[in-house]
Amino acid sequence: MIHSHASSFAGLPVVPFTPGTTLPEEPSAVAWRLEVEDFDAEPGEFVDLVRALRDEVPAEAVRALVIGEWGEAYERALPVDLLVEAAAQWTGLRAVFLADLVGEQCEISWLTHGDITPLLAAYPSLEVLRVRGAQGLRLDPVRHTGLRELIVESGGLPGAVSRAVAESQLPALERLDLWLGRAEYGGDSTVADLAPVLAGDDLPGLRHLALCNAEIADPVAAAVATAPVLPRLEVLDLSMGVLTDEGAEALLAGQPLTHLRRLDLHHHYLSEQCRERLVAALPGVRVDVSDPQTVEEYRGRHYRYTAVGE
Repeated sequence: MIHSHASSFAGLPVVPFTPGTTLPEEPSAVAWRLEVEDFDAEPGEFVDLVRALRDEVPAEAVRALVIGEWGEAYERALPVDLLVEAAAQWTGLRAVFLADLVGEQCEISWLTHGDITPLLAAYPSLEVLRVRGAQGLRLDPVRHTGLRELIVESGGLPGAVSRAVAESQLPALERLDLWLGRAEYGGDSTVADLAPVLAGDDLPGLRHLALCNAEIADPVAAAVATAPVLPRLEVLDLSMGVLTDEGAEALLAGQPLTHLRRLDLHHHYLSEQCRERLVAALPGVRVDVSDPQTVEEYRGRHYRYTAVGE
């Protein structure tokens, strides 16, 4: 479960927008947080909030937006159309975080989205897009020459979304994070869905790849180990999933990992011996093998869990 909101986003401190209050001395030096107070607020309340931001904050000062509760997030899709409508005004918008809600507000797998493709089309200069939740999330393959960071956090990422990301042309993308999640929460992404990402042909600038929170962590690790994209990476993140010794051995048997700055495997099911082997094999790499998990047994069956599920 996610317990805290973002205090900074895209290198800027997050400041809640409250209509009618005095603006910061430098309104362009903050990421504006838009959120209604009640989880069951009427749709009009969030509409009014967006309109107030458009009216009260100079358009050129809207550089980054963090969208919190918009009202009944568990069943009403986040109204991306309001951001699309503002595109002609917010020409300086460079970063958007959709659905910065914590577990106490709405479980990550209940957060409801719609089609986010129009947002990317409306903001060709957008550099950072972070999305939390994947229920109802839709994306068509796109060509976007401005995006540098794309992060999709989920308890279960639909294969259709993974395929759309993988089939997109994102020549400026430096960081890609996909939380693959679990099947019981809609996570039916497969290694085959990720094949274009691992090939890296349309991602020439990719340096940070996270395929994490994954129930299929071992197959993902095995695929990454032989992937053409691996030699150009600086950071490889396979954390928060159910990685076992099988996946770690595949990493060690694959292409060299010594060029990495960081290998993040925290929250895993690795044996102590395997953890020691990884660290010893990569002396110049920051290897994070913290937070080992214990396999749970119930009625003769063994269970392993991702860090973020429901």
